[in-house]
Amino acid sequence: MKHFHSAGTIDSGGFQLQYIIEGDGSPILVIGSALYDERVFSRDLRQNHKWIFVDHRGFGVAPKFVVDNSAYNLDVLLDDIERIRQYLSLKDFVIVGHSGHAFMAIEYAKKYSRFVKGVVMTGCGPSNSDERRKASSEYFERTASSERRTSFEMGMASLARKIEAEPEKRFVHYCLCAGAQGWFDHTFDAAPLWDGLTTNMQMFDYVWGVVFRDIDVRNGLDKLDKPVFLALGRFDFLTGPPELWDDLKPHFRKLTEKIFEQSAQ
Repeated sequence: MKHFHSAGTIDSGGFQLQYIIEGDGSPILVIGSALYDERVFSRDLRQNHKWIFVDHRGFGVAPKFVVDNSAYNLDVLLDDIERIRQYLSLKDFVIVGHSGHAFMAIEYAKKYSRFVKGVVMTGCGPSNSDERRKASSEYFERTASSERRTSFEMGMASLARKIEAEPEKRFVHYCLCAGAQGWFDHTFDAAPLWDGLTTNMQMFDYVWGVVFRDIDVRNGLDKLDKPVFLALGRFDFLTGPPELWDDLKPHFRKLTEKIFEQSAQ
């Protein structure tokens, strides 16, 4: 089958959002970082589908003029995805989001359901609330091996120094230093996956600290008639145990859940 590859940038409100397209077939749109996601999704998956990896405003180059936090409201981020969809003439596609990006995927599907074939949410908790964070921490303390805990402690011991040296990369540094909570192989060095990425810390601070903290995924699920696939890892200590979803699962109309017993986030 033909292998199709193209890339480009879309301007949205002064933000330069990159996209990378690989594969050929029915379209799958992955919201997050075009560069990062293109690197982590298995190339075997691109044999029968067209994968479109796209940036949101946290990974796109920000405008030179000053913007306030209203530029990062959830509806604005969803409209960015819609702008990308229109630009690339996509329809009847599956939208995928990993970790916090899963919220963007499901909320886009609610707002623009007529274009969506299905939703995939991977490695995510039901919110980024303090309660969820506490549950994740307790899960780690209760079930992680001593070797994993040691790897995590070593990583976190260097976090403050790294952030002090490069405060504009503190999101990246946290993800790397907390790798023992997010990767099944707690010794895995994920640094090459982050090479060349732009990170807009104003966006991450506001969206992860406020928008995703307060999000209620249940809102609007009663009207979403598209299938949702929820993929969770048993060793995901960043977003917590799969059981955190138990109270929310009945609110989905068409939900399939899969727990991967030898996976993390």
